[in-house]
Amino acid sequence: MLSKVNVLDAVNRGALYEYIEIGKMNHQMLNVVQVAQRTLDFHVHEESDELFYVVEGSFCLELKDGCIEMNTGDLLIVPKGIEHRPVCKELVKILLIDLSGALNNDNCGGTYRSHTKPDLTLMP
Repeated sequence: MLSKVNVLDAVNRGALYEYIEIGKMNHQMLNVVQVAQRTLDFHVHEESDELFYVVEGSFCLELKDGCIEMNTGDLLIVPKGIEHRPVCKELVKILLIDLSGALNNDNCGGTYRSHTKPDLTLMP
């Protein structure tokens, strides 16, 4: 049976820096997270691209040659091999799509805790 998830409801139920897995697609995992006042170290995903979708708020995705301002509704795919880091000065709510296993404490500032919340699934 198909089910749906309201992304905004899912991210609002999580605690700050808590990655909530809301789905899987092929070999990808979909996580939502709330972040505030945090700058991660530059890091790179050698094996996969990473998709950022801003559900609410804004942040800067810093690259070695500049910064891309991300605002509510913006979507950006960082190709594998590109060094990057999120700079979050205020509260931002993000949907991330990564290759399963790509997120870890090394590239999430030591705060990575993945939680699957089945109560977020809403039956049609």
